[in-house]
Parts: sequence; C-alpha cells; structure tokens
Amino acid sequence: MAAPTEDLVREELKRVPLPDGGDVFTAGLANAIIVKDGNVHIMLEIDPAQAERMEPVRKMVEETVGRLTGVLSVTAVLTAHAKAGHAKAGQAKAGQAKAGQDATGGQASPPGPRGGKPQRPDIPGVRTIVAVASGKGGVGKSTTAANLAMGLKNKGLSVGILDADIYGPSMPRLLGIKGTPESDGKTIQPMENYGVKCMSIGFLVDEETPMIWRGPMVQSAIEQMLHDVNWGELDVLVVDLPPGTGDAQLTMAQRVPLTGAVIVSTPQDLALLDARKGLNMFRKVEVPVLGIIENMSYFLCPHCGERSDIFGTGGVRAEALRLGTDFLGEVPLHIEIRETSDEGRPVVATAPDSPQASPYLDLADTVWEKLQAQAAAPGRQAPRIVVE
Repeated sequence: MAAPTEDLVREELKRVPLPDGGDVFTAGLANAIIVKDGNVHIMLEIDPAQAERMEPVRKMVEETVGRLTGVLSVTAVLTAHAKAGHAKAGQAKAGQAKAGQDATGGQASPPGPRGGKPQRPDIPGVRTIVAVASGKGGVGKSTTAANLAMGLKNKGLSVGILDADIYGPSMPRLLGIKGTPESDGKTIQPMENYGVKCMSIGFLVDEETPMIWRGPMVQSAIEQMLHDVNWGELDVLVVDLPPGTGDAQLTMAQRVPLTGAVIVSTPQDLALLDARKGLNMFRKVEVPVLGIIENMSYFLCPHCGERSDIFGTGGVRAEALRLGTDFLGEVPLHIEIRETSDEGRPVVATAPDSPQASPYLDLADTVWEKLQAQAAAPGRQAPRIVVE
C-alpha cells in the first residue's frame, strides 16, 4: 500500500470548496501539512470571526484527505490569527470597552487588575504549570525538565510534560516514546511513558525533519498542544520551553497561567548572561521565578573520583543571590545522566536511588513545596502581560 505524501494531500485539498468560492489549498489556508506513518495533520489558518462557518470545511478536509490510499488518520485543526483589518476592529472594540460597553453595546465586564487585562484560560484538570527555561541552548534544559517531571511523579503526583520546543523537540527521545498520538479530530490523546503524559511536535514529524515555521505558526502549535490535548487530571504540567526569549515564551506567558518558572544554566559567565535575560523576561511578564539550577556543575571522574570544575564553580549560586532568587542546587556532568537521556531512560525513572538522580529528586521536592506555597497564598492570580 502506497504511503501518502504531502504533495498528494495538497492535491486533495484543491478538491475542498470554500463557502465563498475557491478551494482550501489555492486560498492558502493550509499553513501546515504534516504526514507521518500514514497519519496526516493539517493546520488551517482562518479569520477568527469565521470559525463557526469554517467548521464544515474542516470536517470536509478530514473526509476528503482520509480517502487517500494509505491514510490511517486525518486531523484538521482551525487556527485563528487576526489580520490587520481585524486588529483595527479590535481597537474599536477596545475603545467601546473603555467607554463601559462591549462590542455588542452591552455593559462591559468589570475590569480586572493591571488595567483590565483578561484572565488567561486555565487548562481543564491541570492544577499547576511549571516552565523550565534557559537563556541559551546546550545547557541541559530538556534533560532537567524530563527528570524534574519524573521526580514529581516519584512523589506520587500526576504529571504531564509539554515539549514546547517546536524547532528542536527532544522529549520523544528523552522519554523513549515512539508513535503518533490518537485524535478524534478535535482532541489529541497525549503519549505516555514511565507514568508521565507527554505531548510534542516530535510525535508528528520525523526526527530529522526541520520545522520551517514562522512565529505565528509556532504560537498556534503551542497553543493547540496545550488546549487541544486531553491532559486529564494533572497535579503538575512541566513545560520544556525552547531556549531564548522569543515567540514560544511569550505565547506561554500570554496564553497560560504559569504557576512558576525554573531557569537552567551552566556555571560559566557566558551562560549566566543569557540566563539572566531569561529570568528578567519572566519577571517582566509577571511569572514567578522559582529559582535557578546549575547544570553540568562539575565533572566527577568515574575512575579516580576527582572533581573537576570544567565550567567554573559557584557562578549560578552567586548569580541567584545577586538577582534575589533561589539557588535550586547543582547537577554534575555525569556519563550516566548522558547515557540514560540518549537511551530514553531518564535517570530518575530508571535509577531513582542512584547519586545521579538525587539532585533531580531534591529539585522536585523544592519545586513542589514552592507550588504548594503559591497555591495557598491569598489573592493568588494568574500572571498577565504588562505593557509599559
């Protein structure tokens, strides 16, 4: 049986008519087509005001593409982005709201704190959300995120992990998960291993396929993996953010009530410079920073036991003190951590009693204590973007 290709899918999309004439493909609505192992995922970019009207088109896309030989499943998702004209309409609505009325002429809702910014929607069933971030790549952020999730699971908590690194997803390999998530066309079922639920764009594309997407598409993908996934009841959702301070981080801050963020850095000055930017970014968008953890803190020779401070020593602890945030501990550069990560066997899940797992378990204890303290704090509110 011949496998479907992106070109074949594009040809089928030309057969799907639009209400006002033309077809889905020619109109440029198919902003992303992903084909993997017979499973097809399509993102349709539409005018937000046309969402209800375009729902039959979405269903027709799934039916039409589903008839292709070799197609096992089709998931089409409507992605709404406001165009320039709608931005002006939004400004007009905002002006009405300032006058005390909503867009329909009715009384506007009472303004919330910080200038009436709206509450960001919670993810149903998810109690707390922790972002794991770094100012630069190559500092072991994803390995830290995976083992933090395992450490929280080890405490008896229900845990999920979202791989928000669209350009460099690593959770499928780190957690040893293969295959494609099931979907009914509206809701995606997360994959699972070691008792932790996971969603990643890496489940939908081949490992060596580059994601050549613009910023708005990245934002849409992250939002869909948050809100269109059946996470169930979770005590903690750990979000592995890509390095830096770009679209993905801002999307999380704008769309999700993050409970807190953990910053990962190595000890050397160059990494600390970027870690400082990451920490300040979260503070600007009012996301509590739970602290900084020093990864690859030192190398302990497996033969002689001698400690070598390859990247310097004490840098993260001193920086945390200077910035007024907590130092969350040291994780050594150790071959077992590297090997278990590459093999999809996180050290906390497969060797929780080992010395290499101990720093991650301590990190999980500290993070959970901070999350509980924040949940118990009076007047706790979801963070908001603040424009100064």
